[in-house]
Amino acid sequence: MIKVPENLDMLCNQCSMSLAGGCTIRGVCGKDPDLNSLQEALLYGIKGTAAYYHHAIEVDYDDPKIGHFLAEALYSTLTNVNFDKNRFLELILENGRIHLEAMKLLDRAYVETFGRPEPVEVSTGTAEGHGILVTGHSYKALYELLKQIKEMGLEEELKVYTHAEMFPAHAYPKLRKFKALYGNWGGSWLYQKKEFAEFPGVILGTSNCVQQPTKAYQDRIFTVGIAGLEGVLHIEDYNFEPLIKRALETPKMKAYDGGKLLTGFHHTNVLAMKDKLIELIQEGKIRHIFVVGGCDTPHKGMGYYERLTELIPDDALILSAACGKFRYNARDYGTIEGIPRFLDFGQCNNVYSIIEIAIALANELGTDVNSLPVSIVLSWMEQKAIAILYSLLYLGVKGIYIGPKPPDFLTPGVFEILRKQFDLKLIADPEKDLRSMFNKGINVEESAPLAEELD
Repeated sequence: MIKVPENLDMLCNQCSMSLAGGCTIRGVCGKDPDLNSLQEALLYGIKGTAAYYHHAIEVDYDDPKIGHFLAEALYSTLTNVNFDKNRFLELILENGRIHLEAMKLLDRAYVETFGRPEPVEVSTGTAEGHGILVTGHSYKALYELLKQIKEMGLEEELKVYTHAEMFPAHAYPKLRKFKALYGNWGGSWLYQKKEFAEFPGVILGTSNCVQQPTKAYQDRIFTVGIAGLEGVLHIEDYNFEPLIKRALETPKMKAYDGGKLLTGFHHTNVLAMKDKLIELIQEGKIRHIFVVGGCDTPHKGMGYYERLTELIPDDALILSAACGKFRYNARDYGTIEGIPRFLDFGQCNNVYSIIEIAIALANELGTDVNSLPVSIVLSWMEQKAIAILYSLLYLGVKGIYIGPKPPDFLTPGVFEILRKQFDLKLIADPEKDLRSMFNKGINVEESAPLAEELD
């Protein structure tokens, strides 16, 4: 038996040649820790792409080029296929391009299926009646549930609430038209065990970000589609009759007038006021635009994002997406000449809208995205956020801040290459970082091919 180091240089056990406990210093096949890191980085990126691709296919939208790339990328990570680090870096950037196409496809799929998102204030209170709480990311599942409730004539008795990444569903007209869809309950996935236990009705998990339930609600949670929980009834073929029957058995919720949260921004409704935005930027009334978004995570470093958004001054906009925003989206940020300072674009895939806006503003101002008064601060927990990062790198965006911790699957050598080529930064102190963001100082070292220093 080999002695496994406390801090592994790598861990690979995907082939029968691997040492007992896995190869931890160098692969028997010959790959080193940096190559192993690049392979893992690619695998995590395509996992994120697969999620968005899957949700597009759910509503009958497809782009074979995406599937072809996923097959190529997976194949490239097999044993004894590709030892070229530069080619893996190229594949990671190509993953970024393909992920951008997946976000574009999903945006088109949702807009054409459920209508173009519109800004809307969503109640965080409750209505009288039996409750159903829907969490995850699948608008297809939510639509089928709402449709069946209507067809059964139960829209007055049953009220449906969104949770976490389902919150932006309220912005889509063809979902909002259902009388059963009422409001939003709770925040991000992180607090679901407490929030689900407190919710008196049934819960439906539709995708990732569901956790094994506690005894407090195990008998009233269901899954559908890609999601699955051990010991929990899985809904087949979107037949929600068992869930609806169970919901009618739960105690009725009382009416409660909670606050409201704003969502529903999209590149179409923001670019409709493009001329006004450019005017305010040129007049100095909008001094800076901050893109602060991404996953929520239990890491203590998430306090950084709460503090940063608190520090951002009144002459700056904050554009956000994904579930990390629940840490700071309930504040009243005010407006700049009628434009809300905090713009929520929805789920993590809706970063696509923010990208479209940045490109459009750069074109109108005759510059490139890196020269705009824009700073990007991302939080990551899982693979979809990583794939979004790859899309931004593919587009050549530099000076991105990431946190709350560096990705452990990147070796110091690989991270250093990304830092040099893209000025990739780790979050540090929010006050100091904010000053740097306003200076928009980018110092990118010129370099040869990306992997030269890894050899």
